[in-house]
Amino acid sequence: MGNREDLLAGAKRCLYEKGYGRTTARDIASASGVSLAAIGYHFGSKESLLNLALIEAVGEWGGALAAAVARADGGTDDPEERFVAVWDGVLETFVEHRGLWAAQFEAIAQVEHAPELKEQLAAVQKEGRLGLAALFQGLPAVPDNETELARGMFYQALLAGLAAQWLAAPELAPTGRDVLRGLRLVGDSVPRTVTAA
Repeated sequence: MGNREDLLAGAKRCLYEKGYGRTTARDIASASGVSLAAIGYHFGSKESLLNLALIEAVGEWGGALAAAVARADGGTDDPEERFVAVWDGVLETFVEHRGLWAAQFEAIAQVEHAPELKEQLAAVQKEGRLGLAALFQGLPAVPDNETELARGMFYQALLAGLAAQWLAAPELAPTGRDVLRGLRLVGDSVPRTVTAA
């Protein structure tokens, strides 16, 4: 790897180990074995490097999520049991990627004071939502339309809420079966519009 790639790898390690807010440029340089000056040369600033590292690390976590979904796909033909297995798999990915989720929440809390980060996170929202819509439906891809974006937003909200609960108290986080039960309860309480024939 070159210095740029080493710095990205070191920044990702720091995100997992120290978090977004506590990582210094010196931490990244030390973790990557690259000079402190190389951060400015390759990325302009520590923040730019950390922002890119965060987005790349989330993409890598997406690979772990895809593997968890693939395991659920092979386990049952029953859609409800698949749903439960998928969300149990999501919880398993949190264990290995705990530091990343903590860093994401830290970063999100700072977006009002970090316009570059806010812009970068906004830039990947649409792609992320379509990716989640495809992944959770077991499809290779979905069309870029309002329906799939809405579906992706819903999955994104579930995912972030589950992650927040798991980070705060893993032993109290909902299981896949709990998520399914909650979805049913909420779905049953939302009145459906009846259209005239």
